[in-house]
Amino acid sequence: MSEGASYASAGVDIEAGDRAVELMKEWVAKATRPEVVGGLGGFAGLFDATALTSYRRPLLATSTDGIGTKVAIAQKLDKHDTIGFDLVGMVVDDLVVCGAEPLFMTDYICTGKVVPETIAQIVKGIAEACVEAGTALVGGETAEHPGLLEVDEYDVAGAATGVVEADEVLGADRVRAGDVVLAMASSGLHSNGYSLVRHVFFERAKWTLDREVPELGTTLGEVLLTPTRVYAKHCLELIQELNDGDGRPLHAMSHITGGGFAANLARVIPDELSVRIDRSTWTPAPIFGLVGLLGDVALPELEKTLNMGAGMVAVLDPSAADTAIQALAARDIPAWVCGEVTAAPGGTVTLEGAYAK
Repeated sequence: MSEGASYASAGVDIEAGDRAVELMKEWVAKATRPEVVGGLGGFAGLFDATALTSYRRPLLATSTDGIGTKVAIAQKLDKHDTIGFDLVGMVVDDLVVCGAEPLFMTDYICTGKVVPETIAQIVKGIAEACVEAGTALVGGETAEHPGLLEVDEYDVAGAATGVVEADEVLGADRVRAGDVVLAMASSGLHSNGYSLVRHVFFERAKWTLDREVPELGTTLGEVLLTPTRVYAKHCLELIQELNDGDGRPLHAMSHITGGGFAANLARVIPDELSVRIDRSTWTPAPIFGLVGLLGDVALPELEKTLNMGAGMVAVLDPSAADTAIQALAARDIPAWVCGEVTAAPGGTVTLEGAYAK
């Protein structure tokens, strides 16, 4: 008589999942805030909302995202402790652009087969990024999907909740003609456009991840796996520093992700105004030029796919620009004025000139 079917024989190892939870507890414990209630392992993460009673009119903000096909690079290199920064950055930096403080986050990891050490490394990166963002990691889920994903494949997603005072929300309604656009340097490609990047390097150029690239100063894999810069805490501090008064010179922010510089900045520009961006104010990192060169990718296509070296943008009164640049420099974030808001109607963002060499 044949042995009966079981969850394990179908490919799901519950014990491995339990071990993964044990291994990740050390890291999750570091990504906390005083408002977190209870520990890891419950059905839901608990967060004490008593602090919200001090707000005049608190608005909750929420965001969700994933890492995209950058996970394929981590899997090929068998290095899994940095992509958590990509996940957290993609999520919490979408919250901070409206002025919201990211309070807590949850993650979701699905894989073909749970390898506890791999899952723990992924969560380690998520937790470390949450610490950097000042956000609590209150829970998550790990799921085994045999037959849907290969044994060594996984995908990661997350969601976060934040809060902002209703009368302090940043956005298009605050932007004025004469405002300047302040760009904040990215750490590299961040976590967007990797379908194009992988196509160019692996399918067209036939490069390997261990290839030493003189222009990059290291291997291709090292650069492609560079973690996303997490701006949230630094931007919140900048908002508080500049807008802690009646003037409130910081008017809007934009997270430069999928769609590129122009499309994302246009989301916070009112229809009655427009923006001119001067490319000559910065030099994109070599990785951007290599994607264009090896893939014969036209500049407009590059610019609507990749961040081109600017991962976050602020729109502010010109009187506050120098203060903002200095404040960001003190936090190791290079920033520069790259454009201005004009009275031309249309709500468009135009990039002009050539990038500095």
